Amino acid sequence: MTSRRIFLKSGAMSMLSLGFAPSFLARTAAAAGGRRRLLIAVFQRGAVDGLNMIVPFGEADYYKLRPTIAVPRPGTQDGAIALDDFFGLHPRMGALKPLWDNKSLAIVHASGSHDRTRSHFDAQDYMESGTPGVKSTRDGWLNRYLQAAGNDPSPLRGVAVARQMPRAMQGKAPSLAFGNVDTFDVRGGMDSRESFERAFSEADNPLLRGTARDAFEAMKTLRTIGTPYRPAAEYPRTPFGQALQEIARVAKADIGLEVAFAESNNWDHHTNEGSTQGQIAQRLNDLSSGLAALAADLGERLSDTVILTMSEFGRTAAENGNRGTDHGHGNAMMILGGPVKGGRVYGKWPGLRPDQRFEGRDLAITTDFRDVFNEIVTTHLGLSKDGIARVLPGYTAGTQTLGLIRA
Repeated sequence: MTSRRIFLKSGAMSMLSLGFAPSFLARTAAAAGGRRRLLIAVFQRGAVDGLNMIVPFGEADYYKLRPTIAVPRPGTQDGAIALDDFFGLHPRMGALKPLWDNKSLAIVHASGSHDRTRSHFDAQDYMESGTPGVKSTRDGWLNRYLQAAGNDPSPLRGVAVARQMPRAMQGKAPSLAFGNVDTFDVRGGMDSRESFERAFSEADNPLLRGTARDAFEAMKTLRTIGTPYRPAAEYPRTPFGQALQEIARVAKADIGLEVAFAESNNWDHHTNEGSTQGQIAQRLNDLSSGLAALAADLGERLSDTVILTMSEFGRTAAENGNRGTDHGHGNAMMILGGPVKGGRVYGKWPGLRPDQRFEGRDLAITTDFRDVFNEIVTTHLGLSKDGIARVLPGYTAGTQTLGLIRA
């Protein structure tokens, strides 16, 4: 048995994925040895319009290509929030400006996967597996990090607040997926839990017994942390905001968390995307308010935490006939936290003239998304260069070193 999945109840079905049967007590011992550095990954599913999220107001062609949905220049009504003399935040993302000002927020523009797919399914799979263009990869890049980083078998090292285990977290290393700490349980409640636990404890296979024991120990631990939880910031009362609050709750409990995952949905705006109002404005408000609340709630814990946002691909540079945008290529990633060298937009800007666009229609990619993953995993999480080959198989670091993270 190389892996075991146990289905749990948490509003909707959630999943506990355990690798080789561990001794759960190792988690307690490891946590006592010192607080671990933390990575929180946020996936914007549906392909966010990075050009309206991080606005290139210094690019004349941006306004030519988007006569109705472009975000106005800074200094005008509902204008972008200037970050420098070329880029600005969407005006509904003002909650993140203090993090930019104190240099704990950085942006990598014109980033993404060099694979040409415009399929949501394939592009998400490639980004979460960390192997663009390769469909046969069985596990996710975050799970491979947990595998490469050490032998601590605690399922609390990796946590996803999601309806099911995300692709990025799937693999042999123990990890948990749940919707809410307070309702994290075996489907059916106390009676089912007791009978389920008893059945596994009596199993002939010692690996199975160990796996079940660790699963139930993880549940018990999660149910006792911060109850009731009183966050130090006000989160949006949305699924995304509440997911971030749950992550902060687990992180601040200091029970061994190393990698956490949340997702923000509904970014596929083919019709009536909007500009400073409308669909994208509402989604960006939720995203930025949630991230700002998470940073504030983490408090001192933010000093050793990196929060990374990503999306499968960008949108077309030009708006379509329905005042929306179609599937594109290059996009923007945000990186925030105490270890981040913020207050700067990283990467080479390729331009939006016809001859500068990818296939004549999209923002070109000048930074491979794996360059960002690589720097976070090695510089922030401290994985060796040999270890990164396990996390990102087939990846070869280019000549470009972004320098996003303080060593």
